[in-house]
Amino acid sequence: MLDSDLAMLYEVETKVLNQAVKRNIKRFPSHYMFQLNEEEYYNLRSQIVTSSLGHGGRRYWPYVFTEQGVAMLSSVLKSEKAIQINIQIIDAFVRMRQLALAHKDLAKRLSDLEQYFIQHAKDNKEDFEQIYEALSLLMDRTRPAKIGFKP
Repeated sequence: MLDSDLAMLYEVETKVLNQAVKRNIKRFPSHYMFQLNEEEYYNLRSQIVTSSLGHGGRRYWPYVFTEQGVAMLSSVLKSEKAIQINIQIIDAFVRMRQLALAHKDLAKRLSDLEQYFIQHAKDNKEDFEQIYEALSLLMDRTRPAKIGFKP
């Protein structure tokens, strides 16, 4: 995302955002943030409407932030909005970790169930075939009749 778009999101001026980044430059490695070069900037300007450089436009090439850079910005900016976003980001990571752990537990339980089924299917092959046939019959009964002409 462009620095100017993020400034609007975080409810600060672009200049304030860029100053915060420069004060904390070690927190923004190249895979978090980079600056557009002249050609990239002009290609971007041809796609969006911006003011010209000679009439109050930008004096420096804009910074672009990756997903990690956006998250880092919320921790270096001092606006109320940035604080709220930072809290939301941290809460989202906590929820993702909880979901990942729950998913891991569920995956292990399914794997255990699969192994149990494989081991016991040999002994109870006829029982499982009967269950499969019953399920197939139920599936056939629950399917709606086809509508239309037969070819």
